[in-house]
Amino acid sequence: TLAWLTDTTDHVVNTFTVGDINIELKETTGETYKMVPGIELVKDPTVTVKAGSEACWLFVKVVKSGNFDSFMTFEIANGWTELTEGSGVYYRNVGDKSADGATDEPFPVISGNKVTVKNTVTKADLNGLTEATYPTLTFTAYAVQKDVINDADTAWGKVTP
Repeated sequence: TLAWLTDTTDHVVNTFTVGDINIELKETTGETYKMVPGIELVKDPTVTVKAGSEACWLFVKVVKSGNFDSFMTFEIANGWTELTEGSGVYYRNVGDKSADGATDEPFPVISGNKVTVKNTVTKADLNGLTEATYPTLTFTAYAVQKDVINDADTAWGKVTP
């Protein structure tokens, strides 16, 4: 009589899920502000990386109208680094938010949440403005996965602004 020795293992199942990044750009102080020389205007654009997001490179692009610097000043909040000097594109490295219990993480864009109207602005300067020439400040946020992308320049190259 012959007997064959055999054995079988339990199944090993590999499940591949989907990673994701979700961001939100909000401002609670409105979109229209009255300029008065020397005053500070409360302005709070904030980019939030939502819970459930993978680690990412977070970007904010700040576009000033051509005349903005003649009328106002502001500083970028701590933690943001300008990608290339003068580009108006700022970035930060954000850790994984996909673990259970992770929470949304907000990142203010403007230091102190304020824009200051220069005290050198005159009534004549302000009266010379029209709706078409009012200074503007525009913010757009972007996020790119951090996995396999080791630097902000490469990550920004994946963005289609």
